[in-house]
Amino acid sequence: MSRRRRAEKRTVELDPRFQSRLVGRLINMVTRCGKKSVARSIVYGAIERISEKLGKGDPVELILVALENTQPKLEVKSRRVGGATYQVPVEVSYDRQQTLAFRWLISFAKGRKGMNMSTALAEEVVDAYNNTGNAVKKREDMHKMAQANRAFAHLNW
Repeated sequence: MSRRRRAEKRTVELDPRFQSRLVGRLINMVTRCGKKSVARSIVYGAIERISEKLGKGDPVELILVALENTQPKLEVKSRRVGGATYQVPVEVSYDRQQTLAFRWLISFAKGRKGMNMSTALAEEVVDAYNNTGNAVKKREDMHKMAQANRAFAHLNW
């Protein structure tokens, strides 16, 4: 890790179909081995399935609601004090909240066997929209961990 300067934030480009940075970021996170066109087809197929399943509103808004249901507000970080390691709860920045939520949605979609990626991603987003599913459970577990370790909050730096 370089100590010279902080890495500058790059802006995510808009996706061509919906003109949304949110969908562009999702496409970038689904991309593997530089195959962005494959990632676009996966995400757009998932968006079509989401709008068919839920059948209400703008599909980008549906993804945004699912993302808000998945984003963690608190997380724990390890802090070493006097030879002991404590799990200290800290608040999560908005960019990291989005990153973690997308990462969980994509990883749990990959874990669903017996269906293609666009169908699995659509199912995972629909579950997150309905406040069920693995990604929401992961967020709840993270919040429980932070709640259990709130006695160490004074060790925050």
